Amino acid sequence: MPVPNLRPGMVLVQNHFSLISAGTESNTVKTARKSLIGKAKERPQQVKQVLDVLKQHGPIQTYRAVMKKLDAYSPLGYSCAGEVIDVGDGVNEFRIGDKVACGGATAAHAEVIVVPVNLCVKLNSDADLRLAAYNTLGAIAFQGVRQADLRIGESCAVIGLGLLGQLTCLLLRAAGVRVIGIDINPRMIDIAGENCTDLALARDAAGVEARINAFTQGIGCDAVIITAASDSLDPINFAGAISRKRGTVVVVGAVPTGFDREPHYYQKELQVKMSCSYGPGRYDPVYEEKGVDYPQAYVRWTEKRNMQSFQDLLFSAKIDVGYLTTHIFRLEEAPAAYDIMTAKSEPFIGLLIAYDPGKIVKRKKIHVSPGVGHRSSAVLIGFLGAGSYAQGHLLPNIPKRDDVVLKGVMTSTGTSSRSVAERFGFEFCTGDAADILENEEINTIFIATRHDTHADYTLRALKAGKNVFVEKPLCLASHELEEFGSFFKTSLEAGNSHPLLMVGYNRRFSPFAQMLKQEFGDGPMAMSYRINAGPIPPNSWIQDSEVGGGRIIGEVCHFIDFLTFLNGSNPVSVHACALPDPHHHNDSIQVLIAFQNGSVGTVAYLANGSKRFGKERIELSANGCTAVIDEFRNLAIYTNGRRKEKKLRGQDKGQKNEVELFIQAVREGTGPLIPIEDILCTSSTCFKIIQSIHSSQTMKA
Repeated sequence: MPVPNLRPGMVLVQNHFSLISAGTESNTVKTARKSLIGKAKERPQQVKQVLDVLKQHGPIQTYRAVMKKLDAYSPLGYSCAGEVIDVGDGVNEFRIGDKVACGGATAAHAEVIVVPVNLCVKLNSDADLRLAAYNTLGAIAFQGVRQADLRIGESCAVIGLGLLGQLTCLLLRAAGVRVIGIDINPRMIDIAGENCTDLALARDAAGVEARINAFTQGIGCDAVIITAASDSLDPINFAGAISRKRGTVVVVGAVPTGFDREPHYYQKELQVKMSCSYGPGRYDPVYEEKGVDYPQAYVRWTEKRNMQSFQDLLFSAKIDVGYLTTHIFRLEEAPAAYDIMTAKSEPFIGLLIAYDPGKIVKRKKIHVSPGVGHRSSAVLIGFLGAGSYAQGHLLPNIPKRDDVVLKGVMTSTGTSSRSVAERFGFEFCTGDAADILENEEINTIFIATRHDTHADYTLRALKAGKNVFVEKPLCLASHELEEFGSFFKTSLEAGNSHPLLMVGYNRRFSPFAQMLKQEFGDGPMAMSYRINAGPIPPNSWIQDSEVGGGRIIGEVCHFIDFLTFLNGSNPVSVHACALPDPHHHNDSIQVLIAFQNGSVGTVAYLANGSKRFGKERIELSANGCTAVIDEFRNLAIYTNGRRKEKKLRGQDKGQKNEVELFIQAVREGTGPLIPIEDILCTSSTCFKIIQSIHSSQTMKA
């Protein structure tokens, strides 16, 4: 795999050791090794999603979406330790050469990883990295213990004495808590009894409840932490049976929580708490991806601070996790570790993967397929970003021709770069955007990264003389738009031709859009565009004004462009209103637009409608004629007392035609498919919509 892309706020780490999470990873591997039918049985929710996509988008798009998942490499692991070899912009906490322990999805089994600062903790220079690799599991155990909120001298039972359970017991004993361990595996019970518990019992041992009652002097356990993984209700009900009155049950492991109300939970007034992964900050993109910490005065323990506390206990030898490591595999031997886990061919607890710390890591592109000769007029393509949309709508529609060559691809991770390169036949993959932008062979670049990089990558590519297809939006801020305006103005004044710029406004290239253009031509018309967009989570990157720009800039631009295309002139003014929402994301808006030629249009972009209702409907009226497009599947035109209707077998929003026309324009050296004035005006109009919402005023576009 290529070395991953180092972004601001990130740390590049060369791993020395990584820990295999037997529970999480063995389930992943077992499922991956099953047939398609077996995978479907394991993931009924994903099967339902596939069927929903099939109904909405048809078999071709569904097949592409499914195969993207099935063909992609899936990185494993989320706990490791190593050495910093580089730091991104804005990182002041770490230096090259620091020993660190890392957690999270990017802390994978790999020689080199890139990790956000809040998922990385600095270690003492003398730290044992084999022990430090237990970092993530230690933080998970820490969070469970914190949720139990115990005091010195109190008692706690831990149900499930696997790796996570053993770590939990170690932390409890270090905190002065009397620890009872319960499991169904005799070996794990013996190991816990020798290393981390005051009393270790088999779940099915005779008189187990009585023995726990005696150990707690007839009180019952002050808290019970469940670290087992089971489909049974026994762990949660057994926890209720051995708890004291008004005790606490903490659920850390994957167990059902539909406990019996009587007799224990009700009569004892027990409190059930869920423990969320590594601690506060988990699943919060502002904390994890942007590195914005929570103030200690209000959130004393975050996931990073839990990791740091675990590492402090390790280094001070207040806990010893050395006995947990039963196997160490070199990286090339790693498949054997998963065979042991899935087949349970021999006893194991902690499985470590060891890397060569002396290996010199070079940031280089990885050649996937041999280069081929090509004509000087060939379209030589590089891709920056290749997520679901690019793999579903852009890459499959690039014509398979001798004079169209897929040269290189860069995505946010090495695994996805390699997957895309192999699946679509790129010559190389990379983790460095410069390998695409500065490659002298590449003359055409597709940009399908997250929105905050669009303006920078596009301007760099244009200034390097490369043709650009950038997915919408063009940019997120008015100062970026001014840079584009200056670039094109300077080129025009100097009498220079500039490279081709295309923004992915695909709907204007749909067959129905072309039919309406022929039927109505340019001229004053009334247009209405209703989009039943539906809600997206408030913490989605699209809603982040700095990364995604919000839904007006990121999505409504599509519909502004479409109305601009239909009437043949640009907006001159906009007035917008938004429904109130608690997050102030302006997800449901109504926009009235006046155009240069006298046309008027409305855009109703709605996030508060029913999922069962259609997503897109366009109505157009002019000169006694009316046209209606439903879902880009059906078109009806009413004129002279007649009704003409056109239906497509599947939805066609113009992506295929758009990509093919762009490649043709590059190959033939023709002008832009969308006038530069239209491209710039669409982005400007979106900025004015936001201003209109905030000011309650009509804004000049």
